Amino acid sequence: MQAATIGESTVAPKWRGDTPHPHDRQGQRGGIRVGTLTSVSEIPPAEAARLLHDLTMIVARACEVLRDVSPANVAQRVKADDSPVSAADEASQAVIVEGLARVLPGVPVVSEESAGHNREKLGQSFLIVDPLDGTREFLAGRDEFTVNLAIISGGIPVAGIIAAPKRDRLWRGIVGGKAERLRLLRDGVDQPHPIHTREWPRQGAVAAISRSHFDARTDAFLGLLGPIQRLPGGSAIKFCQVAEGAADVYPRFATTCEWDVAAGHALVAAAGGIVRSAQGLPLAYGCADQDFRVSSFIAWGDPGKAAAGG
Repeated sequence: MQAATIGESTVAPKWRGDTPHPHDRQGQRGGIRVGTLTSVSEIPPAEAARLLHDLTMIVARACEVLRDVSPANVAQRVKADDSPVSAADEASQAVIVEGLARVLPGVPVVSEESAGHNREKLGQSFLIVDPLDGTREFLAGRDEFTVNLAIISGGIPVAGIIAAPKRDRLWRGIVGGKAERLRLLRDGVDQPHPIHTREWPRQGAVAAISRSHFDARTDAFLGLLGPIQRLPGGSAIKFCQVAEGAADVYPRFATTCEWDVAAGHALVAAAGGIVRSAQGLPLAYGCADQDFRVSSFIAWGDPGKAAAGG
């Protein structure tokens, strides 16, 4: 399956409806004007950049909310799947959903906190959101939790944003375009810095691994790669480490969900890497009939290493 991209087509974008940009400091009309987004693969580059900025600001505002919540005092409960959810997840979700409704009105949103309501046909393009990825890390007082947002077109992630509120960092990328790292500020973000994956090193390869879902299969896989440093962590921040060349591979063989993977998938692809299933096949998104589950994936910084079978 060939990766879709934003901004490569000269065909007019397929928009319906018209809405003013809600955060334009000049008070002018601007941004992406949509009623229902039917295709993001045909957005001209200038509008794609504006849309990425708008989505970045939404994620940044969600990060502000999370920074102000004390994990020691936040209300929490256990969901039906035994995973934790807190009032912080719900507060971040509210900020993101409200922002998306203004910037991309009518576009379907698949979110961890509302997945049960996303059984309808999603259409060609939709958004996938995890308002707080790594709730366990958040509740434990660690700084690794993230906010994830991705645009999906034709079942493929074409743009992704991941932010780590406690690390004051945000990563974003457009597949076929560029990947960047920015510093989170109290009133937004600073200037972006380009990032790129690296070639598989002759020595000193690094694997980003899950702290809470590391298993025997992952251990065996890493053993096949030769000497490799293991960098444990939580949340989608491991994708960011691959995208910026701090890690070379991120394998996960335990089942996870699309909102945990989609934004990181887009970011790694935008930075020059590749994400595939454990069998080397492309991942598909929007699989409501499978409860939005992802059975496995491997994120590679160096596609050549992936093609060689590791």
